[in-house]
Amino acid sequence: MNKKIISVLGIVVIALGVYLFMINLESNDPKEMDTQSIKQLVHDYSVRTLSAESASITSHQLIVTNRDSNKVTYDLIEDEFFVSIAPYVNVTHPCAIHSLTGCQGEMVDEEFHVFIEDTAGDVIIDETMRSQANGFIDLWLPRDQTFHVTIEHDGEIAESEITTFENDNTCITTMHLKES
Repeated sequence: MNKKIISVLGIVVIALGVYLFMINLESNDPKEMDTQSIKQLVHDYSVRTLSAESASITSHQLIVTNRDSNKVTYDLIEDEFFVSIAPYVNVTHPCAIHSLTGCQGEMVDEEFHVFIEDTAGDVIIDETMRSQANGFIDLWLPRDQTFHVTIEHDGEIAESEITTFENDNTCITTMHLKES
């Protein structure tokens, strides 16, 4: 009788282990979401409406590590590229892959005029935007292009060229505002 119980318990433990392994394997597969849902998810992590141990965004994926250390990846939109820009006057940090839960810019909740045009001179963005509590301005731009970015704030200006090709930076912390 004891051998039977031990055998059954062994089978149950093995089956449970295989089940948990398969669940973990499935959660590591990239998840696809519709455009609006993925943009909302990125925004919620960026403004910290949602929390996680970490959430970072590469040129093709949002990677979220939950508080229980489970990692979930989400495929990004095929024709749009996420980039987050932190204009600064005094303090910045080196960054390439934006951490939605960790990067902090200097200029929190400030108003900026953002002007972005492509290499053909077509205007992509020409509007006043406000930085978030993390000091960043989040943007979705067309993929596989080069853009000229101008950011103005209180008589100071920063200009830069950014690109949205595979493996390009999603975190721009090099836009130093200076008097124009």
